[in-house]
Amino acid sequence: MLEKGFRIRFATNEECAMKESTGFDEGMGELGLNIEGLLRRSARQLIQQSIEDEVQVLLEEYAAVRMVDGRRAVVRNGYLPEREILTAVGPVPVQVPKVRDRSGSGVVFRSSLVPPYVRKSRSVAAALPWRYLHGVSSGRMQEALSVLLGEEAKGLSPAVLGRLKAEWAQEHAQWQRRSLQGKRYAYWWADGVYTHLRAEDDPRMCLLVIIGVTAEGKKEVVAVTDGLRESKASWLEILRDLRDRGLQEAPLLAIGDGAMGFWAALDEIYPQTRHQRCWVHKTANILNELPKRLQGKAKAALQAIWMADAREAAEKAWQAFVRDYQAKYPRAVEKLEKDRDVLLTFFDFPAEHWRHIRSSNAIESTFATVRHRSSRTKNCVSRASFLGLSFKLIQQAERRWRGIQHPERLRELFAGVMFIDGLPANETRLDPQQDAA
Repeated sequence: MLEKGFRIRFATNEECAMKESTGFDEGMGELGLNIEGLLRRSARQLIQQSIEDEVQVLLEEYAAVRMVDGRRAVVRNGYLPEREILTAVGPVPVQVPKVRDRSGSGVVFRSSLVPPYVRKSRSVAAALPWRYLHGVSSGRMQEALSVLLGEEAKGLSPAVLGRLKAEWAQEHAQWQRRSLQGKRYAYWWADGVYTHLRAEDDPRMCLLVIIGVTAEGKKEVVAVTDGLRESKASWLEILRDLRDRGLQEAPLLAIGDGAMGFWAALDEIYPQTRHQRCWVHKTANILNELPKRLQGKAKAALQAIWMADAREAAEKAWQAFVRDYQAKYPRAVEKLEKDRDVLLTFFDFPAEHWRHIRSSNAIESTFATVRHRSSRTKNCVSRASFLGLSFKLIQQAERRWRGIQHPERLRELFAGVMFIDGLPANETRLDPQQDAA
C-alpha cells in the first residue's frame, strides 16, 4: 500500500492508443485482464520515482537521529542491483535504493513496491500466489496489487483473484492427468506437508508431494495432491494413478521420513524401489530423546555416521553412538536402530549424489512457504483452491531448481552398474593406510 499520497499515474486511453501495444498484450496475456495503460518507459520512470519517495520518507523519519559528531545516523548508500518487476505493460527494470545505519540499530529500507522475494518475475502468476501464500488475503489483493498497477487499475477486485485461483485449480487438474508414458526417475523425494488450513469437509489438510530426478539429472515435480494424514490408502491412490498414467518403471531410490504410509504403499506398487530414510528427520527425532546439554555432542556423533566416506566407517560410528547412549538413553538408541537397514542405503549409490539423497530437504525447503502462509490462515478453504495455490507455488519454485551433480552417473545406475561406498564396483578404492605408506 502506498503511503502519504504516493500514487502511480496511469496513461489515459488517448495516450495509450498512440503507442505500440505488442508488449502490453504479451505481458498481460496470462492474466487476461482488459487493463489499458502504463507504457513501459513511463512506468519505469514513475515507479522509480515512487521508490525514491519511499526512501525519502524513511530518511526524514530518522532525520533527527544523529551521531556523536553531529552527522545523520541514517543516510543513503547507493542502490541494489537492477531488477525487474511486472507491471501492466510487462517487466520494468528498477533500482531499489539502500540506506546505511551508522548507529548500528539495524534500520533498513524495504520498498513496498518491490517485495524482496519476488525477483525478475515475468508473469503475474508468480507474484499472485506468492502474495496470497505470504499473508495477503483475497479481500486485500486489490490493495496489494495496486502498489504495482496503481489505484486506478481496473479489474483487480477479489472477484478477479477468485477467477485466477479457479484457473490455477484447473491447471493443477490438467497437470494431474498428464501422460507419464516413457518417463523414468532415478530418485524420488516424498513427503506429507501438514498445514493449519482446514478443508470444508476435513479438519486438517495434508499436502502429499513427490519430487523426482529424471534420467537426465533434472529435478521435477511428480505429484502434488492432498491426502488423509499420510495414510497408506492416500499414497496408494497417488502411486496407482502414476502407474496408470504410464509410469511403469520404478524409481531406483525413494527418500523420505519415517511415515509408514508411503513406504507401505511404495512396496506394493513399486517393490523394486529401494528406501533411504531422511537423516535430517532422523537426527531431530533422536535429539528429542536427549537432554539439551547432550544434543550438540549427540548431533556430532550422528553426523559422523552419515558423513562417513564408507559404510565400514559409518558402522563404527554407529556402534560408538550406541555404546555411548544405550545405558542412559535407550529410547534415542532405539529410534536409530529401528531404521538401520534404510539409513545407510545411500552408500550403494554414487558418492556424487550423496548430498542430494541423504535427506528430503528438496521438499522441505520448497514448502516452508506453504507452512508459513497456512500458519497465518485459520479459516476454511476449498480443496481446489488449496491445491491450485500450492501447485502454482511449487511450479514457480521448480524453475529455479538445479539438477543433481554429475548426472552422467545416472546412466551407469540405469545400466545396472553396482556401486560400493559410492564408487562403481569395478573401480578400486584406495586403502588409506597403503596410500599413507
